[in-house]
Amino acid sequence: MFKKLFLTVCLTAFLAWAQDDEDDDEWVEAPAAAASKSADAEDDDEDSAPSSKAAAGEEDDEFDDGLTAAQRNERISRKKFEEEQRLDEYANSERRRDWLRNRLMLQIGMGSRYPIMGETGMGMGFGAGIEYILPFHLSLFGSYGFLPTGTDNDFDDIDLEGGTGWKAGINYYLFPKNPLHLGISVSYGTVYFDHAVEPKGNERPIIIVDGWQFDALISYLTNEWYYLQFSFGMYYAPDLAKSGKDNPSMRENIQDRGTYESAVVNKDGMSKTGIVFGIAIGYALPELFPDDTEKRRREREKLRKKEGR
Repeated sequence: MFKKLFLTVCLTAFLAWAQDDEDDDEWVEAPAAAASKSADAEDDDEDSAPSSKAAAGEEDDEFDDGLTAAQRNERISRKKFEEEQRLDEYANSERRRDWLRNRLMLQIGMGSRYPIMGETGMGMGFGAGIEYILPFHLSLFGSYGFLPTGTDNDFDDIDLEGGTGWKAGINYYLFPKNPLHLGISVSYGTVYFDHAVEPKGNERPIIIVDGWQFDALISYLTNEWYYLQFSFGMYYAPDLAKSGKDNPSMRENIQDRGTYESAVVNKDGMSKTGIVFGIAIGYALPELFPDDTEKRRREREKLRKKEGR
């Protein structure tokens, strides 16, 4: 009986010791397994990190554009176009509004600059001119015109002889960034005419004199084609300041040889100075030597017209 009891106690103690040893083994393996699992997880994280970052980068790109490659190229082109437009707007405000540069104008008109003005009755000639504005608002111009034959206002059976004239000069314009440009002009050429009081046959001969002319100008000119100009000023004819036979408006007195009298209606002859005026309209060509900004503007304008916008 005692032996059986002793064997039972020993077996129970052995089983208890075996159980404690198994628990200790499990406690040792658990941290190792946890560490192993943690290492495996870290390896997995490291392996998945690049793909995650790539996905995140793609998502950022998609968030930034949200466009396809073609749409992205179109957006870049549009941004470039808008930038050019901004540059052009600046140039238009700072430079293109200066319309007084590299412009060629074809003109027709009447009065003192086209190219002659004279006695009351017939008044003024009719002509055509050409003008080129240099980059510094200085222009060169020339005109040629004619005075038609007319009928004398006092005698129906007597005509007034016609003639031609010319003028060349320089203009300087002010206020280049305003459509209305004031200017001054100095020119030389045919400045005044009159008719002899004594007819030859049934026609009174014309007397034309050359001289200097000084004008104030009021011109309308923008980047459009039309051009308008008013002018008023005075002339000076040196020949009319001379005396005797050197003055074209004087003639020798038939009754008193060696003396001279007026050959025109005015008893003192033609005046060496006088007031003149004129008017002209014209076609202004676009700027002949445009810069890159103007070239781009013209190309876009052509494109808009082509597209019907």
